[in-house]
This record gives sequence, structure tokens and C-alpha cells, in this order.
Amino acid sequence: MSGENVTLDAKNKKAAAADQAVGKQIQIPNSYIALDLETTGLNPKQDKIIEIGAVRVEDGQETGRFHTMLDPHRDLEARITELTGISGDMLENAPDLVDILPEFLDFCGELPLLGHRIIFDFSFLKRAAVNQGLTFEKNGIDTLTLCRRFMPPEESKRLGAACAFYGLTQESAHRALGDALDAHRLYQKLAEHHANQAPEAFVDAPLLYKVKREQPASKKQKEDLRYLLKYHKIDLPVQIDYLSRNEISRITDKIISKYGRISRK
Repeated sequence: MSGENVTLDAKNKKAAAADQAVGKQIQIPNSYIALDLETTGLNPKQDKIIEIGAVRVEDGQETGRFHTMLDPHRDLEARITELTGISGDMLENAPDLVDILPEFLDFCGELPLLGHRIIFDFSFLKRAAVNQGLTFEKNGIDTLTLCRRFMPPEESKRLGAACAFYGLTQESAHRALGDALDAHRLYQKLAEHHANQAPEAFVDAPLLYKVKREQPASKKQKEDLRYLLKYHKIDLPVQIDYLSRNEISRITDKIISKYGRISRK
């Protein structure tokens, strides 16, 4: 994730293995929030969430769903629309993440998060929570890690391929709610086939992602960027008023690096 400190803590799993060695029964998690996000890219520092899909599962049964589109305040690249089927028109009247996030965190409650490479989804949500002054500390269950452990090496571990390997029909590929449902169903199949032989692999562990709160851009930063864009006749695909101080600095530095500095009269 672009050099940021992203890791899944293994201490709980080691402790679980030790418990097994001494004959202590390991409880396989069967209550969780199955989660998937669609985003404008892969870097939580620069990219934005455009769709959240989540399924609350308690004792193995679905008890609730959460789904929303989100306005990223920037144009979508063609590759994102091609991958997800999500177009800019679909996001035109979508809510802002800042308005939706508290409701979503309430939906999650104290349950661990589950997903296919769950640290990716957690990193975007954790950054957003920190920027809003909200607490978001979670344990996670990663179906990708489980697939890497239990599937044959030559088999693809992508979500769709893993579902097919275990005889599951995929819901709606590369859409948030469909992928969340697929991750839930895949986890249940993985547990059915492998939990008895390796219960320690299914123990949820803390999700760790270090992030500092971003500072809002200053009025002068916005004015300077708008001047550069107008001077060089650049059409910026993002809305300046929604950029952080660091984001504006990066964009400004790139423009100056390409075109050189100018003096304002």
C-alpha cells in the first residue's frame, strides 16, 4: 500500500496455535461484518471510496446489509468504470463519506471485519475515520490469506476464482455488496472444509494501519493552485475544495515540476 505501514497482526493466531497444542478448544469466528469497497484506485493516501457494501453475519446467518454509493469529488478514470461498471453519472447525487461514515461504523458495531484482502478495505476506512476524529479499531479475517493456505498453489486466489474452486456462483463481480456476499459465502465454505484440521487459521486478528489525521488545505493553497491551473490551462479532474493540504501540495509540486515556477503580478 504505497509504503505505508499496513500489517495483519499474527499474535492472536500464534496464541491460538499454542492453545490448540495444550488441548484448549478454539472458537471459529462465525459472527462478523463481510465488507468490500470499490475505490478510485489502490492508494488510500490519494484515492477515494466510491461504494461500500457490507453484510452483518451473526452465528453464521445474515442479519443486515449496508450499501451506499459515495461521491469522490473527482472524475472517474475509464479503467475504474470498465472494471466496476460504476460511472460518474451514478455518483452524481451520491452522499459524501463524511456524512455516511458514522452510520456505517454503528452498523459494524464490535464485530470483526471479513473480506478478501481485508486490510485494503480497512486502510481506506481507517484513514477516513481518523480524518473525522472517529475511532475505528478492528480485528479482521482475511479470506485471501485462507485461500493461500488451503487452495492448491497453481490455483488463482482471486475472489471469483476462489468461489469457483469451492463450487460457489459469484454474485456481482467488482461491485461492493456482491463481493461482500461472496467473501461471506467463501469463508463459510473454507470453514466447512478446513476449520476442523486447522482451526487456528480462522482466528481473527487485529488489523493495523498507521495513519495521521490530514490537515485541511489553506485558502492560500487553493488560490495558488487555481492560479496555476488557469495560467497553464489545466483541467483538473478533482474538486479543489475537497482536497487536503497534502493533496494540494502534491498536485502543485507536480505542476511546477512540469511547467516551472511562475511569478504572480
